[in-house]
This record gives sequence, C-alpha cells and structure tokens, in this order.
Amino acid sequence: MSNFAFIFPGQGSQFIGMGKDLADNFSSAKAVFEEVDTALGQDLSGLMWSGSEDELKLTANTQPALMAVSVAAMKALEEAHGISAGKAAFIAGHSLGEYSALASAGAISVGDCAKVLRIRGNAMQDAVPAGEGAMAALLGASPEQAADLCAAGASEGPCEIANDNAPGQIVISGAKAAVELAISGAKEAGVKKAVLLPVSAPFHCSLMQPAADAMAAALSEIEISAPATPLVANVTATAGSDPEAIRKQLIEQVTGQVRWTESVQFMAAEGVELTIEAGAGKVLSVMNRRTVRSLEGLTMGSPEDIKAVAERLNA
Repeated sequence: MSNFAFIFPGQGSQFIGMGKDLADNFSSAKAVFEEVDTALGQDLSGLMWSGSEDELKLTANTQPALMAVSVAAMKALEEAHGISAGKAAFIAGHSLGEYSALASAGAISVGDCAKVLRIRGNAMQDAVPAGEGAMAALLGASPEQAADLCAAGASEGPCEIANDNAPGQIVISGAKAAVELAISGAKEAGVKKAVLLPVSAPFHCSLMQPAADAMAAALSEIEISAPATPLVANVTATAGSDPEAIRKQLIEQVTGQVRWTESVQFMAAEGVELTIEAGAGKVLSVMNRRTVRSLEGLTMGSPEDIKAVAERLNA
C-alpha cells in the first residue's frame, strides 16, 4: 500500500484567482471548470477568477468553486505526471471537501458534484434564519471540555461539537444564545480562548436537519460509484468504498461532526506518512501537523506545486 493520502479542503480556503493558473496550463483542468460552469448554467469560473470576494463567499458559490479547484489540481497532476487519486492509500476531505475527494476519485461526476453542492450550499444557508445560529472556535480545549461547554449551553437550545479539527482546535455550533452561553464559561473551564466565528449559518449541528433532508433528496438522484481508493469519511473517521454507505455518510455529514483529528490519526495509523492537499490553501496541512507531528504535508494548488508533488512521489 502507498504511504500517502490526498486530502481536500473545505469552506474558508477560497480566494479570488484560485485555479486560474491551472486552467491556463492544463487542458484537463480547464475542462473541469467548463464542466462546472455548464452544470450550474453560470460563469462560476469567471466569478472565481475576477469576480467579487463577497459573491464568492456566498456558500452556494464557495462550495462548487472549491470542489472545481481541487478536482482541477488532481486532473492536472494526472495529465502531466500520470498520478491519479487511485495511487493513494486514502482520500479524505473536510466537510464539502469530501465531495471534492469523491469527484477526484471517480465516485461522482464533476457535473453532478457541482449541482449537489449548489443545493447543499443553498440548503445549509436556508436551514436557519440569519442571526439565529452561531459557531465558535474553542482553542486549547479537549473534546471533553468542549462537550461539557456544549452541555452547559444546551439550556438555551442546540449546542454541539461541529468540527474536531486538531488537538486544541474544536468548533462548536448551534443556536446563537446556546453557543454564547457555552463560550461564556470557557475561561472558567480552562479553555485558552473561545471566539465566535464570522459564519453565515451554524453548520454541522442538528439545526441543519432541513439541509440534510434536502441532501437526501438530491443525493438519491445521482449515481455514486466506488471511489478509486477508500474514502476516510468525516462522520466515521474510518475508510470505506461502498457507494450506498458513502451516500448515507454524505447525508449524515450535514448535521454530524467533522471528525478530522480522528481521520488524520486513522490514516497515520494505517501507514500514511504524507498528505497532499489538493486545491486552494493549506489549512488542512497545518492542522494535520498539530495532530501527527511526523506527518509530512504538501499543498497542490498551482502548476509549480504539481511539479513538486510529482517529484516527491517519484523520488
């Protein structure tokens, strides 16, 4: 088994201009952006490369845009160097990155992926009225401390762990009053810092159930095949390739916790020594080093990155 995994970033990694140099240098990458634009009936690539940052930040645009860049990077790597997702031990993606992983590994077509991510983005935005939900980062908190704070906040409404990103980096989500009550007790609980996040909705908590229902309907309409290499799922932190299990996990992921710390630990325990972050930014690579100090991380968002990744894998 190979000793590397491809990983795919989630919301927050976007920036204007992302993926443009991939489209300019690789015909297969250009084709990905064209397929996404066609599927959505929108010049999303134009928005990504020269549009307004505020418009790109809209969840319904961000999600398919980040997926497009990730898949374009993977296609470019395969076009130039013959290295595909199937060569890795595992694929894994953070939240929407799970869709990028599946599209990169041939489990979902790029066009279908763009369409369901547009639905996902809109449904997540619409699930909770603006201003009624919140998310907060707990820095220096253990999972146990975070769970205790959520329990304390729950008297004001749902309050749950949304993301366990890395040791000491946990995000909670829920009703605004509940999250605010939870973080008011953070200092007393021994948590280093608790800060509200500038997000538009309380993702990955039970308030997202209407969005999960919308995704169940959307995902029932598309074909999902076994990915070329096993997917380490957010909600299980273990690997699998069964299409129906993956469909179920994608629905559960909307309201469920992103178990990223455990996912990284699982891959490392299975022999992964290198992660390659395909797409925009390097958020996951930084988090992963906090989880497993010995884990090497490469990013792959530009033609130069793709060359460096190929050289490292062929060394």
